[in-house]
Amino acid sequence: VQLEEFGGGSVQAGGSLRLSCAVSGRTYDTHAMGWFRQAPGKERDFVATICWSKINIYYADSVKGRFTISRDDAKNMVYLQMNSLKPEDTAVYYCAAHYSTRDYASTSRSEYSYWGQGTQVTVSS
Repeated sequence: VQLEEFGGGSVQAGGSLRLSCAVSGRTYDTHAMGWFRQAPGKERDFVATICWSKINIYYADSVKGRFTISRDDAKNMVYLQMNSLKPEDTAVYYCAAHYSTRDYASTSRSEYSYWGQGTQVTVSS
């Protein structure tokens, strides 16, 4: 499984961005997909995840109600729609995948085996 993120950039506070992750390899019925982020000098933190059945979706408290994760397995894509962006959302955002059962998706970084190279998101006040 290979992952590549697109769609990062700079935006003012209150604005929106949509991140995309192109997935190579079969994941539609085998892998949960997630987004993580890492700000300078900080650890890589969980943002959102979706299981491959799409039944279970989880978000970090800090983004709940503002961010939406989705997956289009026909196109081998995963998305993160980010609205009402805040300066504290500034980070490198990573797409990730882990092998999973149908309804399971992990919020733990350690369970993810596959990672993209990351895309920078900068939110100015």
